[in-house]
Amino acid sequence: MTTVAVLCDPPRDGLVLPDLPATSPLSPGEATMLYTAMVKDVCRAVEASGGELLVNYRPEDALPDHDGSHATDSDPERELRTVVDDALSEPENARFERQVGQTFSGRAGNTATHLLEREETDSVAIATPHAPFLSRQGIDTAAMKLRRSSVVLGPAPGGRVYYAGFTSTIDYADSYASPSVETLTDRAIDAGHEVDFLETNPVIESGTDLATAVALLRARTRAGRIVPEHTADAIEELKLSTDGTRLRRVDDR
Repeated sequence: MTTVAVLCDPPRDGLVLPDLPATSPLSPGEATMLYTAMVKDVCRAVEASGGELLVNYRPEDALPDHDGSHATDSDPERELRTVVDDALSEPENARFERQVGQTFSGRAGNTATHLLEREETDSVAIATPHAPFLSRQGIDTAAMKLRRSSVVLGPAPGGRVYYAGFTSTIDYADSYASPSVETLTDRAIDAGHEVDFLETNPVIESGTDLATAVALLRARTRAGRIVPEHTADAIEELKLSTDGTRLRRVDDR
């Protein structure tokens, strides 16, 4: 069983998906709504798979501007529990732990190392809510690949990754430096590990990413194929469509 750690931030305006308001029609509040939907879809996919869900959250004192614009009276774990509990069929199976580290590479590495070395987990994967197309089938396929390869990566456009699975540790310092799919591969090879890959999936971090995801979601919905339900509902509520590579509201003229 792979423990899938979903590295999350509490859903707060300006903290999550910070690039979307400047690169898409979405307001900060709408970006938060979309992020919340993506958290639900990714966590639901892990629950539906053969994996174990670990929601790995940043505590208040580790948030950027934690004493300023992003500070609230709410507890980050409580905020995320409310979101995740609403998505899961058995919320009690979700495990919540604080992230440790100053950078994403550091936090991902600390989580993977702790699980593999301290808890002696057979395999661990790192994911984020930015990858709503991560599916049960994809997680289970990765678990099978991890029986043969020590590192399994899910590539995303722009040289990014939406999934990184490990049965052994690597040098995680700056391991997500762009292009992260190449950097992680290099670190794995340097550590003497075999690397395998999943199919490419989109991630949502910018307006360009969102346009790609919207087009795919609308196409898959029209074709009657499986889509990340909560994200698809959010896109519908936001009335988003595409005109070529440009995002627009469906009712825009």
